[in-house]
Amino acid sequence: MVGKTISHYGILEKLGEGGMGVVYKAQDTKLKRTVALKFLPQEHLCDSESKARFVHEAKAAPSLNHPNITTMHEIGDFEGQMFIVMEYCEGKTLKRIIEKETLSAKKILDKGTRYSHHWLHGLAQTDDLQGGEDRLMRLTL
Repeated sequence: MVGKTISHYGILEKLGEGGMGVVYKAQDTKLKRTVALKFLPQEHLCDSESKARFVHEAKAAPSLNHPNITTMHEIGDFEGQMFIVMEYCEGKTLKRIIEKETLSAKKILDKGTRYSHHWLHGLAQTDDLQGGEDRLMRLTL
């Protein structure tokens, strides 16, 4: 996928992969900005329930307007591949921060409790929280 152009997005690198998608860093060639593209995995393309959840996620996210939630730009379909285009956030996921750094319980709780309601509702996991150099944690749906 890296090096390909999907619609007007040039795929730069793979960022991660989870149960509901594969995420890539991409260049929006029209607006000259870096974005994140989340693709529904191939094995889910034939599953109507997975497709419905993917579309629901894309439609629900724009109603969430908060500095700690990434902005959703577009949902698309290119040659049978469903994708979501969202704001790209530089930084590490909360999961990586916890795995790679020695954090005090206070720091982990400080970073995590702000988003505990998302975990309780099954909307987010530690891979869905991105922390940048500004130390601002963002939910990357």
